[in-house]
Amino acid sequence: MVKIVACLVFSILVNLFLIINNYVGAQWTLSRGWSSRAAAEAEAVAEISCSGHGIAYLDGLIGDGNEPVCECNTCYTGPDCSHFIPHCTVNADGGDPLFLEPFWMHHSTSSALVVSGWNRMSYTYTDNTFFSQQLESLIHKLHAFVGNAITRNRYIVFGAGSTQVLNAAAYALSLQNTSSQSPTRVVASIPYYSLYKNQMEYFNPEKFKFEGDAYTWQNRSDGSANVIEFVTAPNNPDGRLSKAILDGPNVKTIHDRAYYWPHFTPIPAPADEDLMVFTLSKLTGHAGSRFGWAVIKDETVFNRMVTHMQINSMGVSKDAQFRAFKLLKTILEEGTGIFDFAYQTMKSRWERLTATLSSSDRLSLQKINPQYCSFYNEVRDFSPAYAWLKCEREEDKDCYAVLKSANIIGRQGNVFGSEDHYVRLSLIRSQDDFDILIERLQKLLVSEEDGAKTM
Repeated sequence: MVKIVACLVFSILVNLFLIINNYVGAQWTLSRGWSSRAAAEAEAVAEISCSGHGIAYLDGLIGDGNEPVCECNTCYTGPDCSHFIPHCTVNADGGDPLFLEPFWMHHSTSSALVVSGWNRMSYTYTDNTFFSQQLESLIHKLHAFVGNAITRNRYIVFGAGSTQVLNAAAYALSLQNTSSQSPTRVVASIPYYSLYKNQMEYFNPEKFKFEGDAYTWQNRSDGSANVIEFVTAPNNPDGRLSKAILDGPNVKTIHDRAYYWPHFTPIPAPADEDLMVFTLSKLTGHAGSRFGWAVIKDETVFNRMVTHMQINSMGVSKDAQFRAFKLLKTILEEGTGIFDFAYQTMKSRWERLTATLSSSDRLSLQKINPQYCSFYNEVRDFSPAYAWLKCEREEDKDCYAVLKSANIIGRQGNVFGSEDHYVRLSLIRSQDDFDILIERLQKLLVSEEDGAKTM
């Protein structure tokens, strides 16, 4: 009887072992080759021809054959984006940095990602934080290489683009203002980036009050008011290297350095402010990845920002951090590559735009003097991300309407706290967008000349 029981137990154990072994073995067999299949799918989509006027995406639009189809640039249509729409309206409003697409197409191997289904499924990393230490290390190396910010002995916090980081910074600094029960005043120099105003008015109007132009607070007698000043350098929309206007014991400053890279501005020296905000979108062009970071001196401010991120979104997407890691690793391996490409592209666009508008005194651009750039060790012109365009004629009070009549959509001056004689035009979108923008501006100025001749 004992032998029979022993045999049955042995038989059960053997069968159990075989079942587990077969299951695990089958799983391993199924798992092998997954990266090859993923790569083949991505390469197949990348080979879809869109005539240079669009791109097909693995997760994009699907055609009748259940295959990805071309997503066309502005003013182009058709199955392969080869058909130009003659009287379309060009988008010069958005800040999508699509001008960097060609760079990444030429660096597809070094920047490609293959991610398994089980990659980083936890909320946190093994150190129980929401932030990748490897990515933080790359950010330190990147700033040291470019020389645009001092990060040694500084704290770094990640967010969903600079948008979330800026809001977290305002939250953290407002907690230091405990001397008054009134809302913290938030200011920025005109023309200012409209997000500052929108965030303060939307998220917590009882805690913050946007007061507009920082210059109006210079000579205020009420020195006890708690103030946060946003300083954008280079500035959005006019590209200037702005500086803080206000100072005092109750003034806190957030330095938005989103465009402080060699392809938009000379880098005269590394920035060394108490709180500096950067974003992947204006460095690599990957706006859709939603990844930004802040460099912070004060540990208390850092901890408050981390708390904000944890409560707000339980940290930053691990997928976004992984992509940022891969992109920054590629940049550092390539040396000056991305900055050379981006600067030449932006410089060429600025020169074309300047030449186009030089034939008329109806429209003018912001003027910024050349400056020494420590990254390239030479004096360089600015190559701003945006044209801060002004309609010079008194009758053109609504410059936005003037451009819209020429099928150009920009962003109105009043959005930036300025006059409507101004319009911001984006120079960082796709090459198609920029080429059509130049064509539309040329037609606008030619029609003006023709009208003057007939009078």
